Amino acid sequence: MRPVTYSRAWAVADAVHAVTADPESAYLAGGTTEIDLLRQNVATPGRLVDINDLPLTGIEEIRPRGGLVIGALARMSDVAAAPAVRTRFPLLAQALEAGASAQLRHMATMGGNLMQRVRCGYFRDTESPCNKRRPGSGCGALTGVNRGHAVLGTSEHCIATHPSDAAVALAALDARVHTRTSAGHGAYHVDDFFLLPGDTPHREHPIEHGELITSIEIPDTPTARNSTYLKIRDRASYEFALVSVAATLQLEQGRISGVRLALGGVATKPWRARRAERLLLGASADRRAFAEAAREEMADAAPTPMNAFKVELAQRAVVRALESLA
Repeated sequence: MRPVTYSRAWAVADAVHAVTADPESAYLAGGTTEIDLLRQNVATPGRLVDINDLPLTGIEEIRPRGGLVIGALARMSDVAAAPAVRTRFPLLAQALEAGASAQLRHMATMGGNLMQRVRCGYFRDTESPCNKRRPGSGCGALTGVNRGHAVLGTSEHCIATHPSDAAVALAALDARVHTRTSAGHGAYHVDDFFLLPGDTPHREHPIEHGELITSIEIPDTPTARNSTYLKIRDRASYEFALVSVAATLQLEQGRISGVRLALGGVATKPWRARRAERLLLGASADRRAFAEAAREEMADAAPTPMNAFKVELAQRAVVRALESLA
């Protein structure tokens, strides 16, 4: 068994310095993904820096302008149960509660949820080719079993879907991810925080080695009070999405005055459906408008024979989510 060194950090600056200075090191928070990858020999850090004692667990309202700041080490279950989240951002609470199992939600952190690696079987099987794990080795999923893989945002190098439910809701909410580096502070719009695979599928985020997520900021979003997270999966619990929809909707005299849409389970990153949003603004809140917008959003899908069903399933899911809010 390959040895791994373990240490604990008590201050953010100390944690960042420890990992930045050692290219073989990695952060350890809830560990619900990291430990799996260690066991599978997919992740091979020589040192783990435990950050669970850092003061990054708060859930605070931003005053006076509204919004929330969620600490990167806040547990998924605590965020889902927070009254401010349930009242003002119900789609986020629903997305968190739809993810993993109750036991894992009590352990997993918000920052770790955003950083989790793909669940593609070829990525987690070290005997299979995978450009994420070993750049240039090929993508086993392209011609292999790919029923659960992406139809949007793909490339010839990778078609793995991003697994997070919470990230889909955060994409719909225009969240910002705040980080700390040895040089200072950083911030990323959530849409920029997740990278398309393109020619560099091994690079999933713009952050550098040692850069630590410290918080997630959700701006005040009045439309989010009328919101939902719809997750369609093969079984009712402890399963990743085939298709998911995070949606908010605001109506004035029967017409759509505000809408946010993001899709999960169909793309290589949490997919903000901006094309559909543009079509829906000002339209009548009816099934015909919803269906037309959904078709347009999925028009560029590039399915395989195994996952072609996701194109229609995603369209139906968008219609169903919007109808439930209208």
